[in-house]
Amino acid sequence: MLRVMSRRGDDRISWDSKKLEVHDPEAMAAIREAERIFNEERMKGATAFKVEPGKGVERIDTFDRTAEQIVLVPRVVGG
Repeated sequence: MLRVMSRRGDDRISWDSKKLEVHDPEAMAAIREAERIFNEERMKGATAFKVEPGKGVERIDTFDRTAEQIVLVPRVVGG
């Protein structure tokens, strides 16, 4: 799941990893959209974190389609 935090809450894009393994068209489309949003937000200065149960949160610079959850925190201007 990709979560993009914002003032109005957060937006989410989810995909099924099992379906992704068999190249399901819906799962592939969700991954492409998540990766597009990830790259767009990173270009704007957002910080990305990979969140995995039982592990520490890890800051990442590139999209990881194997991550259980990626959280994007937009750059705060003037904060």
